[in-house]
Amino acid sequence: MTTQEWKFTSKEIANKPDLFLPGHRACAGCVPATVLKLVMKATRGPTIVTEATGCMEVVSSIYPYTSWATPWLHTAFETAAANASGIEAALKIMKKKGRISQEHVDVIAIAGDGGTFDIGFQALSGAVERGHDFLFLLYDNEAYMNTGIQRSSGTPHGAATTTSPAGSSVPGKLEYKKPLADIMIAHNMEYVATASPYYWRDLITKVRKGLEVEGPAFLHVFAPCPRGWRSNPAKSIEYSKLAVETCVFPIWEAVNGNYKLSSPSKLLSLAPQKKKPVSDYLKGQGRFRHMFKPENKALLDEVQNITDKRWEQLLKKCNLS
Repeated sequence: MTTQEWKFTSKEIANKPDLFLPGHRACAGCVPATVLKLVMKATRGPTIVTEATGCMEVVSSIYPYTSWATPWLHTAFETAAANASGIEAALKIMKKKGRISQEHVDVIAIAGDGGTFDIGFQALSGAVERGHDFLFLLYDNEAYMNTGIQRSSGTPHGAATTTSPAGSSVPGKLEYKKPLADIMIAHNMEYVATASPYYWRDLITKVRKGLEVEGPAFLHVFAPCPRGWRSNPAKSIEYSKLAVETCVFPIWEAVNGNYKLSSPSKLLSLAPQKKKPVSDYLKGQGRFRHMFKPENKALLDEVQNITDKRWEQLLKKCNLS
């Protein structure tokens, strides 16, 4: 990866033509749609996007319309990374045969948490192991939102979904969220990062860094879903900020396995008194409403303890504790 630190000004971003266009069918307050618009602002030249079945595929490509102003392919739920591998390999052959004139064409694979944490993980792991040159973008709304708000392995502990309902016997999802970005680092990838759309410049910069890698790169982006979270659509971006401020979703990057906190999370490591309680993030989300009942106080405390533990583990990885 280039050592250049990419810095985008507000004017540069505003003046760059959109490659993910308005007019899509996303719900009000849909953050994944905002994420895709920001991601495409970071492109550096000819780009091909392949996207797995999911919310963003459906809302952006209802025939005969499209929100994509760049070559775009739909692929099956589980095969975004496999499709990206084939595109990247085909581009190499076409360039070798003189059938394309571009010096380089970037390939971006996009999938939600279901298509990444779960049924798309096998293809992702294989593509990374083979060393294909592409950026994999995970927009994480923490459940299978497109098919009915079922739990995924990206759904947090205690969250209520249609397949992990919160009741007197089972208080939401019993299992813990899979640490997927850490798993990708274990693949010896050159660049892995997390991002939140509230910190839009950080997100765009990380997309460009991932594209600069000569090989696979992985970006995990937090993307609230008011429909699935049963939250106020007007507060979606606020939740993407609160997730960082409470350390529910710290933002960081790892270059060749070396972890480094990004500025908003680094500030919390230097001023821990500014770290907000997890309850500030959970309240207002219907999927966590049961946690605020007196009989579920232990569950709320457990979620706070889990968050604190994972934060301390991250600080150690960053050599900050």
